[in-house]
Amino acid sequence: ARLLVQTMSSSLKTQVIVENVAGAGGTIGAARVATAPPDGYTLFVHHIGHATAPALYRKLTYNPVTDFEPIGLINDGAMTIVARKDFPVKSLKELIAHVKANKDKINLANAGVGSASHLAGLLFMAEIGTDLTTIPYKGTGPAMNDLLGGQVDFMIDQTTNTTSHIKAGKVQVYAVTTPQRLPSLPEVPTMNEAGLPNYRMTVWHALYAPKATPKPIIDKLSKALQEALKDPNLKQRYAELGAEAVAQDRATPEALGAHLKAEIEKWGPIIKKAGDYADCYGFDG
Repeated sequence: ARLLVQTMSSSLKTQVIVENVAGAGGTIGAARVATAPPDGYTLFVHHIGHATAPALYRKLTYNPVTDFEPIGLINDGAMTIVARKDFPVKSLKELIAHVKANKDKINLANAGVGSASHLAGLLFMAEIGTDLTTIPYKGTGPAMNDLLGGQVDFMIDQTTNTTSHIKAGKVQVYAVTTPQRLPSLPEVPTMNEAGLPNYRMTVWHALYAPKATPKPIIDKLSKALQEALKDPNLKQRYAELGAEAVAQDRATPEALGAHLKAEIEKWGPIIKKAGDYADCYGFDG
């Protein structure tokens, strides 16, 4: 968001201030924007969690689709599947075979219930048809520290959190979750290349306004978003973080609206099938 508004501020000819509203997987910030005046001055940037919240939280105070006006998608961020340095497998195919044969002895770390790494792990288990012991942490930092220390076996997390450790040789990496290889990690195969062709996950980010924000305002904001995403410096900064600015035709209200609904339909059954994770770990979900 901070990178984006630097460019959007110039296009809109006004200063845009970013306020971090943390807590409950982004739902606190979403709830605030859902009840904000629909005047175009309060906007909301969120990731894939906006689509998964309906399945994770029973008492969600807003509807992700009907309480917001979509402005456009911003970027897609890759995930990587990584393991402790001394894990006894060297490829994704070997990893899948190993965890299937030793599922009661293998643990899968994540950054907490509802996090991108939690969702990536659920999708991985669904794709290989094997349930594993999952260990939720209070954030990526503690989870990565235990992976580096060898206390947990493997995890799937964003390139922004894993790339430096991969390049330093502190973890083993098996694949990235995007359709194409990443310029930042060109030697790492995609899930399709590595042997899991149906697995694809990106941590996409998008921009929203409160419901009933007038169409001329939405159109103006969408145009400013599209202009910002053309900026070579912004594209480069996103690429350095392992993310890719979306194409112009995806930075529109129509494209985001369709994408959000598709992601809700995709993740709802996966999360519900996983059981009462949120209840088990003290979340109201």
